[in-house]
Amino acid sequence: MDTSKNGMGKMTNYRWVICAMLFFATTVNYMDRQVLSLTWKDFIAPEFHWTNDDYGNITALFSLIYAIGMLFAGRLVDWLDTKKGYLWAIGIWSLGACVHAFCGIATSGIVAGEWFVGFEGAKEALAKVDDVAMIVNVSVTLFVFARFVLAIGEAGNFPAAIKATAEYFPKKDRAYATSIFNAGATVGALAAPVSIPLIAELYGWEMSFIIIGALGFVWMGFWVFIYAKPDKSKHVNAAELEYIQQDKGSEEQSKDETVEGKKLSFVECFKFKQTWAFAFGKFMTDGVWWFYLFWTPAYLSSVYDMKSSDPASQLAIFVLYAITLLSIVGGWLPTYFVDKKQMNPYAGRMRAMLIFAFFPLLALLAQPLGHMTYWFPVIIIGIAGAAHQAWSANIFSTIGDMFPKSAIATITGIGGMAGGIGSVFINKGSGLLFDYSENSGMSFLGFEGIESGYFIVFSFCAVAYLIGWVVMKALVPKYKPIRL
Repeated sequence: MDTSKNGMGKMTNYRWVICAMLFFATTVNYMDRQVLSLTWKDFIAPEFHWTNDDYGNITALFSLIYAIGMLFAGRLVDWLDTKKGYLWAIGIWSLGACVHAFCGIATSGIVAGEWFVGFEGAKEALAKVDDVAMIVNVSVTLFVFARFVLAIGEAGNFPAAIKATAEYFPKKDRAYATSIFNAGATVGALAAPVSIPLIAELYGWEMSFIIIGALGFVWMGFWVFIYAKPDKSKHVNAAELEYIQQDKGSEEQSKDETVEGKKLSFVECFKFKQTWAFAFGKFMTDGVWWFYLFWTPAYLSSVYDMKSSDPASQLAIFVLYAITLLSIVGGWLPTYFVDKKQMNPYAGRMRAMLIFAFFPLLALLAQPLGHMTYWFPVIIIGIAGAAHQAWSANIFSTIGDMFPKSAIATITGIGGMAGGIGSVFINKGSGLLFDYSENSGMSFLGFEGIESGYFIVFSFCAVAYLIGWVVMKALVPKYKPIRL
């Protein structure tokens, strides 16, 4: 944190307060997203008779809705601007998170005709119903609706956060700031397994959605009073403002920012190779992170018979995501390349991303070593997750390298849409593959049953980043900012 002095006196550091707010929003974002993955197998599935494919359908549709939502959320954030855009986003997703809790009551009303019952009453009513298929179909549909609301809101998190980062940090610091707030995903994933199953065990799975969902409304109360653009914030002094706006003195920035107010249409955005490079990198890799996020608890349950409420399972998930905190190095490394190696920000990011692209190859060993102890896949997935988050911090920052601030949220949304589409494929494909491999006794490279299915998906996760990097480098081999 730079506290250097110049002719204007000691620099304030309010930009890090904003970064902290982005961190907490991302933490809440991922906790809300994790509630279902930590409760469906052991708490929700027995009540509604879900299979892996049913869960896969829900997560795939969430990914699809999220993908579509990202496209429009980025545009909306650019239109509403950062403060209002973020408030709308977190308000909608917090509401969506809470709506999940009432899916059981709604299912009871539709299937059993008993609407005015509590959470326990809904369970008792459904237990008396013999039409299992109807329970499955109705409950899945209702959860898809709840995920729809959640996804629409959550789609606004990263466009708003990346835009706020571009407003409060110079280019050389953006990957580091992004890696810090993006670590909120890891902290959310850390807090989730030690809190959500416990809440579900003590108070019912419904309360886990309500309690975690309510955190977003608390964040909104702080955001209203804390956020303002740096040149209008009473907490940012002249020295810090000069530091934030240091890129305005560069030749590239001065050329780009002369038309800062101009907006790019969707059609215009797709004319640039930089847009396609970012979108392809997200398409190849976002689904990997979501697979780890959505399926790791089910993996431990299916392969190692570890319930999400078991202390051993909670410890394993906690350790896994604790390892991913190493991703903060991902934000520092490009700064090192820029300051010490005199590389431009884009070249520094691409070199860092190449380094991080090799670590996920360890996922090839997750299933083979898993026969010794579940700790091997847990640690390997943790390392792969850290590499993803480091990669993610840098790929997000390439937008600010290439595009003017007026287009950042829009481009972020386009890339998020591509990442969401990739996630649809991996989540839906995983659900189908796991049910098929488990029920058919499938054998693949020495692995039997559902383990063979996980080995196939782990293998894809291992190579996705290198494929993404090669295509990105081919599309944009050198630093080339957009000229409007």
